[in-house]
Amino acid sequence: MQDKDLNEYNPSGSSTSKPLSCSHKLCELGPNCPNPKQQCPYTINYYSDDTSTSGFLVEEVLHLVPGHSVSNKSVSAPVIIGCGSKQTGGYLNGVAPDGLLGLGLGEISVPSFLAKAGYIRNSFSLCFSEDDSGRLFFGDQGVASQQTTPFLPLDGKNLTYIIGVDACCIGSSCLDHTNFEMLVDSGTSFTFLPDQIYERVVDEFDRQVNASKSSFEGYPWQYCYKSSSQGVPKIPSLTLKFATSNSFVVNDPVFVIYGTQGAVGFCLAIQPTDQTIGTIGQNFMTGYQIVFDRENFKLGWSRSN
Repeated sequence: MQDKDLNEYNPSGSSTSKPLSCSHKLCELGPNCPNPKQQCPYTINYYSDDTSTSGFLVEEVLHLVPGHSVSNKSVSAPVIIGCGSKQTGGYLNGVAPDGLLGLGLGEISVPSFLAKAGYIRNSFSLCFSEDDSGRLFFGDQGVASQQTTPFLPLDGKNLTYIIGVDACCIGSSCLDHTNFEMLVDSGTSFTFLPDQIYERVVDEFDRQVNASKSSFEGYPWQYCYKSSSQGVPKIPSLTLKFATSNSFVVNDPVFVIYGTQGAVGFCLAIQPTDQTIGTIGQNFMTGYQIVFDRENFKLGWSRSN
């Protein structure tokens, strides 16, 4: 497997790019399309920092190379992608500099196109290493020994990757009244917990951690601590328990802050949200092969290096 340098995409420079008509069944304009020759527009608004992207949809060809599959056959698959012409918020500050890959359950996502065309099983996996690199494997359903928990419907529909957490544990202490639902979102860097769950988790973490509380300018977390001359102390484990009796032990729940002389502190990399559904971000996924099994509608995980 080879790493490739990425360049900014320009549809006019691609021999396989075609504008998607606004009369196409996957264009949101649908019956409101004023002219079949008009290109299909899109606008996506995100939750954070007034971030949005808008532009037009194009038909393109995605070239896939074999990963850890037994097959050595490469695939050229037709997909629909958004070509952004206007970005706001985080996209102006370096967020997703090479673009954003849609991996959701909707018809227009890349895994949906690939599975419907028969190129892959309706599943994919992700793994993130501690140096912020990672791999994406389309069609992967994980290993037999992995732990799993089912995805839950939202408002009676299977719209996204939501799981149910039975309890949160800090060290050996599993906290009462910490059952809630979480969205598993690889597009979010850090993790968010509903306000009440957050308060219980951070209070217990603060009670167990052997370090003096501090604050560091420019960081979003509320529970930060000074490092000692010996560096970062032993961190209490953070575990998510599920109704299936399976558990997910977060590899590293803290963000270490470095100065000129090394580690100067660390923060529990969790933020509160006033939403009833939390979000598992990329920082909780580090060190795991995370499997989004859309065929059997379940999340899988196993340790990965």
